[in-house]
Amino acid sequence: MLPDRKEAEKLLAEAEQCNPGPWGVHSRITGQCAEKIARLCSGMDSEKAYIVGLLHDIGRKFGVKHLGHVYDGWKYMNELGYDEAARVCLTHSFNLHGLKDYIGRFDISEGQLKELEVALAKTEFDDYDLLIQLCDSLAGTEGVLDMEDRMEDVRSRYGSYPQEKWDRNLELRKIFEGRTGKDIYDIVCQQ
Repeated sequence: MLPDRKEAEKLLAEAEQCNPGPWGVHSRITGQCAEKIARLCSGMDSEKAYIVGLLHDIGRKFGVKHLGHVYDGWKYMNELGYDEAARVCLTHSFNLHGLKDYIGRFDISEGQLKELEVALAKTEFDDYDLLIQLCDSLAGTEGVLDMEDRMEDVRSRYGSYPQEKWDRNLELRKIFEGRTGKDIYDIVCQQ
């Protein structure tokens, strides 16, 4: 289940009031990119893509956290009954499908870490998981960024960016360019 577009935008606006910062703009750009790409992909719902993109970082509502934002967003969306949004909160940071590829601090308890590990292991990534992973690597706080520049920015802020994760992001770009028949930047940069 998902909130509708208006409710999703309201949830994000309320979350930004709790923890103001550039993450809200990043979330909007992620949602906009996802909507544009999904519109060109057979079998994908562009409205759903927008909503899950918009809410992928909603766990930031609960403060400045690293892995904690994944856990908090996943739990929060599940508590509201929005399991499809919760799923993307869970999967967006793990394009290699495991906790080992998380970039940032593991700032949750052992019990919470185990919950995430179990939930992630049970989740078979679908098109929306992959799309938001891609769009998360395209969305800056001032607009769409070159993926490699965005990944380099993350590397400079966190001190590392595993090559396997970097390569997977580039692979996701190729996957969606194959599905749409267009260059990703031509899609997401159009008005």
